[in-house]
Amino acid sequence: MELRDYQQEAREAIQNEWEKGIKKTLLVLPTGCGKTIVFSKVIEDRVKKGERVLVLAHRGELLEQAADKLEKSTGLKCATEKAEQTSIGSWYRVVVGSVQTLQREKRLKNFPKDFFDTIVIDEAHHCISDGYQRVLTYFDQANVLGVTATPDRGDMRNLGTYFESLAYEYTLPRAIKEGYLSPIKALTIPLQLDLSTVGQQAGDFKTSDLGTALDPYLESIADEMWKNARDRKIVVFLPLVKTSQKFTEILNNKGFKAAEVNGESQDRAEILEEFDKGKYNVLCNSMLLTEGWDCPSVDCVVVLRPTKVRSLYSQMVGRGTRLFPGKTELLLLDFLWHTERHELCHPAHLIASNDEVVAAMTKKIEEAGIPLDLEIVEKQATEDVVAQREEALAKQLAEMKKRKRKLVDPLQFEMSIQAEDLSSYVPTFGWEMGPPSEKQIKTLEKLGIFPDEIDNAGKATKLLERLNKRRQEGLTTPKQIRFLEQRGFQHVGTWKFETAKKLIDRIAANGWRIPAGINPKEYKAE
Repeated sequence: MELRDYQQEAREAIQNEWEKGIKKTLLVLPTGCGKTIVFSKVIEDRVKKGERVLVLAHRGELLEQAADKLEKSTGLKCATEKAEQTSIGSWYRVVVGSVQTLQREKRLKNFPKDFFDTIVIDEAHHCISDGYQRVLTYFDQANVLGVTATPDRGDMRNLGTYFESLAYEYTLPRAIKEGYLSPIKALTIPLQLDLSTVGQQAGDFKTSDLGTALDPYLESIADEMWKNARDRKIVVFLPLVKTSQKFTEILNNKGFKAAEVNGESQDRAEILEEFDKGKYNVLCNSMLLTEGWDCPSVDCVVVLRPTKVRSLYSQMVGRGTRLFPGKTELLLLDFLWHTERHELCHPAHLIASNDEVVAAMTKKIEEAGIPLDLEIVEKQATEDVVAQREEALAKQLAEMKKRKRKLVDPLQFEMSIQAEDLSSYVPTFGWEMGPPSEKQIKTLEKLGIFPDEIDNAGKATKLLERLNKRRQEGLTTPKQIRFLEQRGFQHVGTWKFETAKKLIDRIAANGWRIPAGINPKEYKAE
């Protein structure tokens, strides 16, 4: 099986982490980008080294999928450790195991502690739980790969308490840009849904309260769906089975061909197949289809299970991001949820990690009244946020001038080179959160960056990597940026080193005055 470029890059990056001695690493790939294929190839590499591998997951379907993909893409067969099935005595080098089964002490004790050399955790955002930790602590000598589709900084920070590094991340915007996933258009429906009475449980909304809170709005929601998406193939996520069943009935009365599936459905496989083939055009479920189910022809997702957890939100939306012949985009219907605090996941959270950009995007989508392409909105929102930051920075720089600093403020450097990832950086892993090392501070000073504003090792590492990359690409240095921007030239960070050097030489030759005919504010670098 031929891997896509990013899949091969991911495969190599994971092996590199382990070779460097980093035992616990993460792979982040959006839903629909072939994470099972990537970890199957990683498993193949480890088995060739003579290793034993455990694939750990929390649901039977995920284990079956992993075993199936592994055999199809590598030819490797698996033993199973789940309920009454055991892998003890098997010749196979790979075991797919249910965490519910393996966490039991009696089951774990069947294996020597060094039995597995490598462990792969599918849907790794679950692995902080006690059950997973029991298994991982037992096999603590193994290399560990966690695989997840979560785009969430909050989730990543939780994962950072266990994992030591992020080996590779392929983002949703990049996957859409490179043509591997469907573009997403978001439409905010102007229904005011009041959730202010809904209780909280384990960091999210209580599903029992959500069902009751939604009930009065179901008729209106169905009307809005008819108005905006009647010709589409729709998946609806609801908080409770009874709400899901009630909504299915309402949709059928409106003229949709709707079906419902839940954990108790005897004919679940049959309904999913009929939906796939087009007998139904709406499928309602109460959080059953968030993981391990694919139907690429879905081109509309309706999230009626509001959540604060980004991994859950992206799992729901991920059911509609796959490509399909004739499908031009995924329509994501969002609602004006009224909550006590503004901490709900919105379409903007799928592609923006910066809170200011998310807020600006959400406002634009809500005010538009028509479906908007998330990538286009993100670009506009980022530009707006950058403009606001530049205004604040100008005031800050005016104060700094008084102090005649010889070094460039990190924020000025980030704004000048237009590095959103640097200015919104938040440390994730333990080592990143510590203070910068003496060596990092000295190197930053030597390269022209004022280091006092950098309070963690992760940010220092990212800045040094960026400075090194810029030098290799022949772009301006911090000192050139400081010199020219102090004289009013704009975004010198995007210029070539040679362009800046020639201009500085001209200014020097002119007695350190800007030559006649040059207006710094309007000057365009060649």
